[in-house]
Amino acid sequence: MWVILAFLSAALLGFYDVFKKMGVNKNAVIPVLFLNTIFCSLIFLPLIVASRYFPEFMQSTIFYVPQQTWDVHIYIVIKAFIVLTSWLFAYYAMKNLPITLSAPIKASQPVLTLIGALVIYGERLNGLQWVGVLIALFSFYLLSLSGKKEGIVFKNNKWVWFMVVSIIAGSMSGLYDKYLMTRFDRMTVLSYYSFYQAIIMLVVMLTVWYPRRKENTPFQWRSCIPLISIFLCAADFAYFYALSSEDAMISIVSMIRRSGVLVSFSFGALIFHEKNLKSKAIDLVLVLIGMLFIYFGSK
Repeated sequence: MWVILAFLSAALLGFYDVFKKMGVNKNAVIPVLFLNTIFCSLIFLPLIVASRYFPEFMQSTIFYVPQQTWDVHIYIVIKAFIVLTSWLFAYYAMKNLPITLSAPIKASQPVLTLIGALVIYGERLNGLQWVGVLIALFSFYLLSLSGKKEGIVFKNNKWVWFMVVSIIAGSMSGLYDKYLMTRFDRMTVLSYYSFYQAIIMLVVMLTVWYPRRKENTPFQWRSCIPLISIFLCAADFAYFYALSSEDAMISIVSMIRRSGVLVSFSFGALIFHEKNLKSKAIDLVLVLIGMLFIYFGSK
């Protein structure tokens, strides 16, 4: 079941990337990210309120948010800082790079997560899973080479390095999620870290963006901005639900979630009319094959 949930999360993440690209393209990044955290908080607010005042009813659902002590919230605040670091750098990178390039680069994140899972959690992969991982990693490498055809030299491009920072922080977040899911309720983590992110982003927006707003790219409201939050919350719900399973492996879940690049790639071709699609499409077929090996190896 956790594998199916991981694939569902991957598909939702693909749409999340598409709407994120639409939201930040030629737009101010920090206000878009701030609104994303606000809308995510509003999505979970009714669940928190209902769980507090109607606990008996909510306990019979999968959306119950139990009350926790303040020491638990400290762990959740740490989660919020790690995720925001990854998001902030990823948003800037996606604004300035083609989505058919930035999404595949981000898809290499499971490499670090896999190494961390093997070292920290002692996870072990079977033969089929290793084949799937190796095929997927090779395809991610080929996709990164496609950037050269568009004049993007990775070692000299600031936005590529922004994505690298996002990948490192994202891998830390994934490994930390596995730790959290073995100790705390998934809905508590999922619901409250959105609120802490909104508070942090409010401070960032008022101190970093607002004083210099006239010197940088102006903010424009776009109807796709709420959709960023909706698809993100749905993807995270499936993700945390998968990780809460006792036999779930963070190395596999992280790898599967990055297959959402297939969705973002397709929309990059259809909506943004990006270049070098043929060579990238071949590489993406390898991504899909790698995911299939991982799926059948996990059954």
